[in-house]
Amino acid sequence: MAITKNAKKAHRASLKKHVFNVRRKRTLADATKVVKKAIGTDLKEAEKSLPAAFKAIDKAAKTGVIKKNAADRKKSRLAKAIARAKA
Repeated sequence: MAITKNAKKAHRASLKKHVFNVRRKRTLADATKVVKKAIGTDLKEAEKSLPAAFKAIDKAAKTGVIKKNAADRKKSRLAKAIARAKA
């Protein structure tokens, strides 16, 4: 466990950041799940929920929860999946 005063403060801060990061990651996962599920059933619904998924992915990348290239890859794969389902 942390010994110094600064280390204790840093630990408290990291616990607070952890909560935000977990919430951001959960939002990201939920948004992508909605799109993937809709691709199988209702294509119009998938297209409508795509911007929300992109927003969640971009926010996760901006805050450093995922890396920029990982965000771009996720967005690309979602868009490609919808395009494949249309064809």
